[in-house]
Amino acid sequence: MTVDGEVRRLRTEADEPGWEVDPDDEWGLAVVATVGRQLKLRREAVGMRAGDFGKAVGYGEDLVYKIEGGKRIPRPEYLDRADEVLAAGGLLAAMKDDVAKVRYPKKVRALADMEARAVEIGVYECNIVAGLLQTPEHARAVIRAAQPPYSLDDVERMVAARLARQSVFDRDPAPSIHFVLEEAPLRRPMGGTMVWRQQLERLLEVGRMRSVTLQVMPTRVTVHSGLDGRIELLKFADGTAIARSDGAFNGRPVTDPRQLHILELRYGTIRAQALPPWESLAFIEQLLGET
Repeated sequence: MTVDGEVRRLRTEADEPGWEVDPDDEWGLAVVATVGRQLKLRREAVGMRAGDFGKAVGYGEDLVYKIEGGKRIPRPEYLDRADEVLAAGGLLAAMKDDVAKVRYPKKVRALADMEARAVEIGVYECNIVAGLLQTPEHARAVIRAAQPPYSLDDVERMVAARLARQSVFDRDPAPSIHFVLEEAPLRRPMGGTMVWRQQLERLLEVGRMRSVTLQVMPTRVTVHSGLDGRIELLKFADGTAIARSDGAFNGRPVTDPRQLHILELRYGTIRAQALPPWESLAFIEQLLGET
């Protein structure tokens, strides 16, 4: 295929690492299979061969077959182009939202769904800035620090999933959200000075929201009940709740009232020992001024 007189190389699997379907993700497999089947039916309905269709959308024939067979997750731009080439009137492009969710890890989707339903969210984070508070650049730096390293495509996939969860701040009515962050990670210039400054500015922005309470646990507090790891608490409108702690109940989510009470007690103690919200924001402003 030519574009402005030049040969355009068709995209292959080598150009799109990290777009495979998670074999353990039943919902994701079903979504990708359904989308692939619709793409194939639409292509065949207009009498277009896979090779010709691939050239029209800029993809190799083998990758077209894999997408139609439910073995690859189509990119948003693939669905947009397919909609145009097959004159689908927006029906194919409309599937982008569900397909985009498939790219996010299953456990991240589950967490995002719970956060979207929660009326109260409590997070204590000990080693990093909580994911709900991270800027894109800070999130990218944190994820890239993992060993063994993720592929660049997987890094972007995880960053996108983390940022998508932050839509919780845009809900109306907004949930009540409480954060307690340790002082030490706030002093670590993850990603470099500019990324660090942007992250501190983001903390101030979120911390001033009416629905958010942000507190800092100073390092001078030598002992508190969060020393064995992160704690997350989610409460829902029907009175139910779910919680998880790195250091309790093997890190698994719990809903049993007795176990929930233990984690609520620990989280409440942590909040009581941390700096008050106004002092916490003043502390972050001071850090920002020192950069």
